[in-house]
Amino acid sequence: MSKVILHLRAETKPLEARAALTPSTAKELLDTGRFEIFVEESSQSTFATEEYKKAGTNIVPEGSWVDAPKERIILGLKELPEDTFPLVHEHIQFAHCYKDQSGWKDVLKRFPEGNGTLYDLEFLENDNGRRVAAFGFYAGFAGAALGIQDWAFKQTHADHENLPGVSPYGNEQALIADVKKDLDVAVSKTGRKPKILVIGALGRCGSGAIDLLKKVGIPDENISKWDVNETSIGGPFKQIAESDIFINCIYLSQPIPPFIDLNTLNFEDRALRTIVDVSADTTNPHNPIPVYTVATVFSDPTVPVETSKGPKLSVVSIDHLPSLLPREASEFFVRDLLPYLKQLPERKTAPVWKRAKDLFDHHVERL
Repeated sequence: MSKVILHLRAETKPLEARAALTPSTAKELLDTGRFEIFVEESSQSTFATEEYKKAGTNIVPEGSWVDAPKERIILGLKELPEDTFPLVHEHIQFAHCYKDQSGWKDVLKRFPEGNGTLYDLEFLENDNGRRVAAFGFYAGFAGAALGIQDWAFKQTHADHENLPGVSPYGNEQALIADVKKDLDVAVSKTGRKPKILVIGALGRCGSGAIDLLKKVGIPDENISKWDVNETSIGGPFKQIAESDIFINCIYLSQPIPPFIDLNTLNFEDRALRTIVDVSADTTNPHNPIPVYTVATVFSDPTVPVETSKGPKLSVVSIDHLPSLLPREASEFFVRDLLPYLKQLPERKTAPVWKRAKDLFDHHVERL
C-alpha cells in the first residue's frame, strides 16, 4: 500500500505560532511506516525546524505547498491567505466557511474549482457528534487570562488607555505569573477580586477558563458557572451586566436570543467592564453578543463597546486565543487528533473522515 504524504504548511496569520502537527506526533505517524511527511520552514511556529528534522520529516521552503504534487494532503490550522487560484489538493484545516460567515462562498468555491477537498477540523466528529479534537481548553484558558488583565488594567489606568498588546508565552507558568502580578496590583487598589460569569462552563472552553481563574487565585464564590440550564430561558441576562467580567465560551450551532445587548448595558452603575468572547462569532449573523463588530488581535486585544452610560466596557474577541500558549495548545490538540490522522490511509471509509467529506460535498452544493 502506498504511503499517505502529508505536507505541513507554515501558518501565515499574524502571530499564529501553533502547528497542526507537532514534532512528537509527526514521529509517531512516521513510526507506523504508512506516512511520509514534509514540513515547511516557518518564521512563526513555536516549534523549531530542527525539532521536525530530528523527528524524521522532510524540510521544505515556506509556502511550497502551492506547487506541491497533487497527491499530498496539505495540513494546516488557520485559513489560507486570501487568494483566488483553484485548490487542487486535499486540505485539512479550519476554513470558517460552513456557517454563512462573511465571504464564505469565496473561500469554499476555490476547492471545487480545482477538484480539491476540504476536511474542516472544526467538523471532524465522532459517532456521538462530538468534535474529536479542539483547542477549546486553551482558548478558554488564554481568554480568561486576557479578561483578568483587561479588568485589572482598567482599575489602574485612565479610560482613554487600552490594554497593551501581548505576545505568545513560552509556557503556561509564565502567563499565570504575569496575570497574578496584574491582578495583585488591581486588588491592592480596589480591595477586592473581580466577579466573573462564565457561560458554557461545562465545555472544553469553559473548563479552561475556570482552570486559569483558579490558578491565578480567583475564589470559587467569585465565579458564576452557567451552561444550558441557566441560559435555556433566553437572554438578555442582567446578571452579565452585574458581573465584572463576562466570558462567553459557548459553541454556537443554532440561532439563540442574545446574551446581552446595548439596552441591558446602558446604566450608570453597571459593574461589567470586560467581555471576553472566546467563541468570537464576530461575523456570524446570530452572534449572541451583538454589541461589537470588530475581531481583535494580540497586538491590540480589546475593542470598546459604544455605550451611552456607565463605565468603559471593552471586548476581547481574538479568534486564535490558544496561540497565546502555542506549544501547550498544539500538543494538546494534535494529541487528540492523532488517532484520526492515523486513519488517513483509510479516509474514504473511516467514519470521521467520510463524514467530513460528505459535509464538504453538502456545502459545495449550496454554492
